[in-house]
This record gives sequence, C-alpha cells and structure tokens, in this order.
Amino acid sequence: MFALAALLAAEGTHVWHFWLAALLAPVTILMVVGVLAMYLFKVTRQRYPR
Repeated sequence: MFALAALLAAEGTHVWHFWLAALLAPVTILMVVGVLAMYLFKVTRQRYPR
C-alpha cells in the first residue's frame, strides 16, 4: 500500500516538473532572442543614424 502511494507521489512530481519546464523553456528562449534583437537594434541604430 505504501509502495503504491510512493509511486503515485513520485509520478505526480515528475509530471509537474515536466510541465513546468515545458512552459518555461519557450518563454526563456523568446526572452533571450528578444534581448539580443533589441541589443542589435540599438547598436546598429547608433552606428548608422538616419
């Protein structure tokens, strides 16, 4: 009985961590790409003004 409860608890923890990573990974990648894009935008704008 205790083994089944421990197995279910471990399974729930694994699923929670998986979905947390699945939500945070795309957000993190988009943030890094956005920061790099804004950096390049600001640097090139100062180097080549209109």
